[in-house]
Amino acid sequence: MARARWRGEALCLVKPQCFMNVSGPAVARLGRKLGLDPSDLIVVFDDLDLPLGKIRVRMKGSAGGHNGVRSLIEALGTTEFRRIKIGIGRPGAPGEDRGHVVDHVLSPFYREEQEAVEAACAEAAQQALKLVESRPSLSRG
Repeated sequence: MARARWRGEALCLVKPQCFMNVSGPAVARLGRKLGLDPSDLIVVFDDLDLPLGKIRVRMKGSAGGHNGVRSLIEALGTTEFRRIKIGIGRPGAPGEDRGHVVDHVLSPFYREEQEAVEAACAEAAQQALKLVESRPSLSRG
């Protein structure tokens, strides 16, 4: 976890050290420790169903087939948390061999994809800061 400030707002940047598919309990526990409501969170994650480099911001919603988001919803007890999805593209057609999907998600990006990935990460960071700015003050002292 890293602490930061953005235009007067206290921020905590967190990367759980557990598998994404079971990250919900760790995020919920830290949120409670910091006195945060799930609606205070901004969760950034990969999305197979978006083309590589595409960014989509959502204020709430279902897991959409993402096991990590499902874990968060179960642990937080709500779908009311903000999300920034970063497209990584899907290998093959939906429903094809699950092994291809697992390999795709866990493999490093190809050299020719790096520029798109870096641009997407920069855009996701900008979108996260816009979400911080759009909320009433969350500072707790």
